[in-house]
Amino acid sequence: METNMDMLEAGFSGVAAPGNRPLLSGGTAASGFGAFVRSGAAVETKAMSGVSDAAGGYAVPREIDAMIDATLKGSSPIRSIANVVTVGSAGYRKLVTSGGTPSGWAAETAGRPETASPVFNEIAPPMGELYANPAASQAMLDDAAFDVEEWLAGEIATEFARAEGQAFVSGTGVNQPRGFLKSPVATTGDAVRAFGTIQYLPSGAAGDFGSEPENRLIDLVHTLRRPYRQGATWVMNAQTAARIRKFKTAEGAFLWAPGLVAGQPDTLLGYPVLEAEDMPDIAANALAIAFGNFRAGYLIAERAETQVLRDPYSNKPFVHFYATKRVGGAVMNAEAIKLMRFAAA
Repeated sequence: METNMDMLEAGFSGVAAPGNRPLLSGGTAASGFGAFVRSGAAVETKAMSGVSDAAGGYAVPREIDAMIDATLKGSSPIRSIANVVTVGSAGYRKLVTSGGTPSGWAAETAGRPETASPVFNEIAPPMGELYANPAASQAMLDDAAFDVEEWLAGEIATEFARAEGQAFVSGTGVNQPRGFLKSPVATTGDAVRAFGTIQYLPSGAAGDFGSEPENRLIDLVHTLRRPYRQGATWVMNAQTAARIRKFKTAEGAFLWAPGLVAGQPDTLLGYPVLEAEDMPDIAANALAIAFGNFRAGYLIAERAETQVLRDPYSNKPFVHFYATKRVGGAVMNAEAIKLMRFAAA
C-alpha cells in the first residue's frame, strides 16, 4: 500500500506545476523536498531580491531622471550690456576718434582758417579661442537613460559663458579678451587723460567707504559725462550690492530701489544695477564698482557661433566632442566707463 509520503513524492515528481508549467529538470522532489521531509536534511534555497545586486538587483531597471541637475555656474552678464559684433576673422579693427572736430567763430567777411582734424585711434580687441574636448564611450552614448550628447552640449555652453564672462571683466589680453579692469587707470579727467585710460574715483578709505559713502556714489555718477549717462549701468558683485543696498540719505531714504516688475532690474540712484560675480569684493585698492555706458565703452568681437565637432575615430571606443569658440574683447572708449577704487586717494 502506498504511503502518504510515497504519494507526496509522486505528486512532486509526476504532477505538473500550476499553470501547466513543467518541473525543473535534473532531479526529483525526493532529492530535495522529500529528503527534507524524511530526514530533516537542509534544503538548498535561492533567494532573489532587488536589494542585493548579485541576487537579482542588476535585473531591476534603474530609473534615472532624464534631466540632469547640476550646480549652477555663475557667469558675468557683461555681454548683455556691451557692444557685440560678429567678425569674419581675428584681424578685426575699429577706429575711434578722440577730440572731435573743433570749430570757430568768425565775422561775416572774415577769413576762415583751417580747424584741427579729429584724432583717430585704432582698437584691436585681443582674441583667443575657447575650447573643450570631453569624451564619452560609445556604450555610454548607447545605453544611458538620458541624451548624453545634448547634456554635454549644454555643459560646454555653460562653461563657455562662464569663461568668457570672467575674461570680459579681468582677462589678461594674452590669448583671451582684455577685461575692462585690466585697462590702465588714473584720477585725471577726460580732457587730459591718455586715450584708453579709465578714470577712477577713490572711495575715501583703504578697503572701505569713507565718510558719507552715498556722496561718493553720487560723485561717481556725475564723473561720467551726460552723453554717456543715458544708458549707463552699475556693475558690481552681490557682496558689494548687499553693502550698498543698506545706504540711506540724510533724510532716511534708501539709495537703492528694487525692481517692482519681474525682469526689471534694481536701480541705484536711478540707474540699473547689474550683478557680475567676477567683479572683485571690496578690499584695499580693489576696483569693485564700475559705472558706465558699456554699449559705448566695451567691445566684444566674436567669430560666428560655437563650433562642435563629433569625433568617434581618433580615440576609439571613445567619442570626443571638440567645441571651439573664438572671441575677443577690449575697452574701446575709456571715457564711457568709470571705476571706484577702494583707497584713500
